[in-house]
Amino acid sequence: MSILAWIILGLVAGFIGSKIVNKSGEGVLLDIVLGVVGAVVGGFLFNQFGAAGVTGLNIYSLVVAVIGAIVVLVLYHLVVRGTAR
Repeated sequence: MSILAWIILGLVAGFIGSKIVNKSGEGVLLDIVLGVVGAVVGGFLFNQFGAAGVTGLNIYSLVVAVIGAIVVLVLYHLVVRGTAR
């Protein structure tokens, strides 16, 4: 996938993941970063369980990326809350 496709997929996945996890976005830049990282994490997790990871700019890849973004966002919130105390 091209860099532009990863950014678009990351933005959408990060935005959807942010809305699911905490009902408000983290900000456009952080949504993109967490979404792209989430796409990589989601692809890795799906590959570990024998399913295909991110295969391109399609609905299946978006679902994989959103699941990965949710995992990354939950971990991110645990770390941020843990360091804030």
